[in-house]
Amino acid sequence: MSKLEIIKSKIFSKESLKYQLAIWRFLSKKIVFTNGCFDILHLGHIDYLSKAAEFGDVLIVGLNSDDSVRTIKGINRPINNENSRAMILASLGFVSAVILFDEDTPYNLIKFVQPDILIKGSDYKPEDIVGYDIVKAKGGEIKTIDFLPGYSTTSIIDKTKKI
Repeated sequence: MSKLEIIKSKIFSKESLKYQLAIWRFLSKKIVFTNGCFDILHLGHIDYLSKAAEFGDVLIVGLNSDDSVRTIKGINRPINNENSRAMILASLGFVSAVILFDEDTPYNLIKFVQPDILIKGSDYKPEDIVGYDIVKAKGGEIKTIDFLPGYSTTSIIDKTKKI
């Protein structure tokens, strides 16, 4: 299997993720879930995702689809399409799986994945994080991670507009 095929194999449909989740659970892997748009991957994203991965054995990243990003961020977004964003995330060694979702929130995806640990940025209160109820009901944990100051996709876009 080529390195590119290995990266592609980390991008899952809901159906293929169902089987992979069963394998990870059989192997008693601690499953961590986070989500986002990850439009222009930057050091802040790398810091956040690598820290999220440290909470368990498997890191699943729910990735907003292009339509979902447009709804949340506006008509001119995303900058990078969903296939590019998924491949870039899947190329990170600490990301175990990437799965796209079309909704505005990952609630249904979290319900499907049933992670042991749900992670978001510290700009959220744990009880306000989408999926809190699902993860808490099964005895899981909700964690927040501080963002690396000075890094955001919006600031990168604003800088490039000035060039």
